[in-house]
Amino acid sequence: YREDKEGYLKLLEESLLPELKDLATFVDVFCEDHVYSVEESRRILTRAKELGYKLKIHADEIEPIGGTEMACELGAVSADHLGRVSDEGIAKLASTGTIGVVLPGTTFYLNLKHKAPARRMIEAGCALALATDLNPGSCLTESMPAILTIAAVDLRMTPAEVLTAATINAAHAIARGDRVGSLEAGKQADIVLWSAPT
Repeated sequence: YREDKEGYLKLLEESLLPELKDLATFVDVFCEDHVYSVEESRRILTRAKELGYKLKIHADEIEPIGGTEMACELGAVSADHLGRVSDEGIAKLASTGTIGVVLPGTTFYLNLKHKAPARRMIEAGCALALATDLNPGSCLTESMPAILTIAAVDLRMTPAEVLTAATINAAHAIARGDRVGSLEAGKQADIVLWSAPT
């Protein structure tokens, strides 16, 4: 299907997505000009939603093509990457329940001049999560402490914002906020104690 994108899209819609329903919770689409367009991504995610999947999207990493806005319109759990998210995308994230997941390790590892506009997103009211994006092509770290440091230094996030993004907001970005991500009665108790003044 490398030379037949339409054939592959039909295979996804008619065969793969229905067959994998009992094995997967999410469908994630890489929405960029060189991968899937906004309309192709909408097509895949709409079919996935019809089948009962939760939605995620890799969007607006290289250029702001509107993937974030589309993901918010479809009720995606998260929109990830967001290195070049537009002002319209930020406004949509702020007005919906879609979590914006920023991956500061990728821009650091690739030595890109642009960084995810975390400050603008937070100030607009977006809920941000942090992740490593561990992969051989654009981020070779599995270290969340390194990601927290890069988020504080490169994205100008405060320590409180970084911890929130790596815990409760990250839990919501994988639709697990009701079970993990904060210290609350009835939740799974994954606790790290730090001896720190604040």
